[in-house]
Amino acid sequence: MQFIPTEIPAVIEIIPRVFSDDRGGFFESFQQEKFNLAIGKNVHFVQDNESVSKKHVVRGLHFQIPPFAQGKLVRVIQGAVLDVAVDIRKNSPHYGQHVNRLLSAENKHQLWIPEGFAHGFIALEENTIFQYKCTNYYHTASEQSLRWDDPDLGIDWGITAGLLSSKDATAPLFHSFETPFI
Repeated sequence: MQFIPTEIPAVIEIIPRVFSDDRGGFFESFQQEKFNLAIGKNVHFVQDNESVSKKHVVRGLHFQIPPFAQGKLVRVIQGAVLDVAVDIRKNSPHYGQHVNRLLSAENKHQLWIPEGFAHGFIALEENTIFQYKCTNYYHTASEQSLRWDDPDLGIDWGITAGLLSSKDATAPLFHSFETPFI
């Protein structure tokens, strides 16, 4: 496994070593000791989530506020997404900046998104299955979001209109957001 810091070093792209032959393939999708060593702290995942999305469904930009903030390890089991993480840590030199990566069943890449980031993705194929491991439980009252198409964030999703939930369609803009993350 390779652990590669992105332009925002706290967000790490994970590239597995894939073994293929005439029978099919195999790869290690997670290994706790290697993961902890790569990110520099012990992480305990408590919840796995999975979504299925139609092409052009946008989910996000979501996060939970402290003390229920979540780190997420995300990957695609079927299909492909453009995955996005926005730094919402007030004292970060990358505050308000984002990284994006193509995650797909084919490339098997994963992304570690620590606490203090808003997260979202757009499904690039029909029936995309997206899976993520979380470091904290889902807590409804702590969930917040930012507008996926906020011009201040400058995220190029590759589309001008996506399929959204009503919550995501009415999420606040970044300039009106007061971050609880230091």
